[in-house]
Amino acid sequence: MRFSLYQEFYKLMHQKMVWISPIVLLGLMVTTGLTIGYNESKLLMTTCYDAPDWIILILAVVGATFFSMEFQNNAILTLIYKSANKRAVYFSKYIVILGYNILLHVIAMAFTFVLWMTPLSRPFSWSTLYLYHQPLWENMLKTSAIDVLTTTFIISLIFLLSCLINNNAVVISVSLLMIFVGQFISASLLNGNKAVHVLRWNPFNLTNLTRQYYNYATYVDTSHLSNVQLLCSTASYIVIFVTAGYLIFRKKRF
Repeated sequence: MRFSLYQEFYKLMHQKMVWISPIVLLGLMVTTGLTIGYNESKLLMTTCYDAPDWIILILAVVGATFFSMEFQNNAILTLIYKSANKRAVYFSKYIVILGYNILLHVIAMAFTFVLWMTPLSRPFSWSTLYLYHQPLWENMLKTSAIDVLTTTFIISLIFLLSCLINNNAVVISVSLLMIFVGQFISASLLNGNKAVHVLRWNPFNLTNLTRQYYNYATYVDTSHLSNVQLLCSTASYIVIFVTAGYLIFRKKRF
């Protein structure tokens, strides 16, 4: 497992997209600050200039390319041959992408502190009470931590899709569709007022997790779940998707 982790980390670090992504992230964060405006500084700090939406897009591309491309060009055969077993291959890839996911969130928070010192943001104290009667710095940390769970859910889905579909472009397209359209699909299902108590647990609804934390009044009527319920169901779906992906990968013939 240690060799597989080293191998996957080495490959990830040699992808140009991995190094370009933080620069792209900074550019998108600055654009968000200019778009949302000077008067929404507290919201911008809490969400790290809407970093959750940008990070999830970056991970959809990097995650799908990192895994499904190796199915597409049959490089996965070499990995399986050199590794102790398929479990080591699958979970080493997953752990490395999770590490990159956490790193992107840490980078986003660092960029937020830098942007806080620029004219892009209205001057304020990080101890100012904001959401849930908590200081702003705590809101930012919790939003980032919650979004790590949301993006891990998307990563788990990407890995499952990569095991089912041996085409990088299709995996990326389906993942982006889930990110952008998932919320609207879930809202359409729940607006039918039929079996809402069951349909509210659908996986599309979980894309609301981060947004609902920092905009509870708006999204709770859409998700029909509390923050804790969304949190627990997201964690459950992560386990389900990771397990299903591994079982498919283990049974897959190469």
